[in-house]
Amino acid sequence: MLKQTMQRWRLCVLLGAIVWFPVESHAEPARWNVDPEHSTIEFRVAHMLVSKTTGKFMDYTGFIDMDAEAGTVKAIEATIKTGSVNTNHEKRDAHLRNTDFFDVEHAPTMTFKMKSYKKTAEGYAAVGDLTLRGVTKEITLVGHYNGAAKDPWDNTRAGFSAEGKLNRKDFGMVWNKTLDSGGLVVGDEVQIRLDIECIKAKP
Repeated sequence: MLKQTMQRWRLCVLLGAIVWFPVESHAEPARWNVDPEHSTIEFRVAHMLVSKTTGKFMDYTGFIDMDAEAGTVKAIEATIKTGSVNTNHEKRDAHLRNTDFFDVEHAPTMTFKMKSYKKTAEGYAAVGDLTLRGVTKEITLVGHYNGAAKDPWDNTRAGFSAEGKLNRKDFGMVWNKTLDSGGLVVGDEVQIRLDIECIKAKP
């Protein structure tokens, strides 16, 4: 009788251990903060039908919550200061900051917040809400995870590349001028290019 009782007790202990300490465990997503010194947020838009003007933003913050080993992403968020726009042309940058475009005085930031993420044959697709000038629209970023590595200062870094597009008129940027040929000075479609390096937050 005592032997049977002991066996039952051992079985209960074993089952309890399985419940509280499962054999297979999954790592929790870690926070990876964007390193703006080694990242680029760039855009391109058609100019007078013959070329494309390229610009970028110089001031931004962001993070990715992910399990790098499993390749799963829980969250992506970014905040970009619109006044930091830079197309390497002071007069044009001043125009981009006024009410015709980014309206920096009333909309000093734009934000991106991921809603869904999935792996694709080419890499990944992240769908999220972009909020700019008080308007929120869904955009898709398609890209690649470039891997992770240790730097000489004992930080773990990860790299990403992504592309997307949007229509500037969706965000109230309707300014334009008509050329003598009938075309427009500025295109409506804006191409987005991201090269992002992140640093894993330490506990």
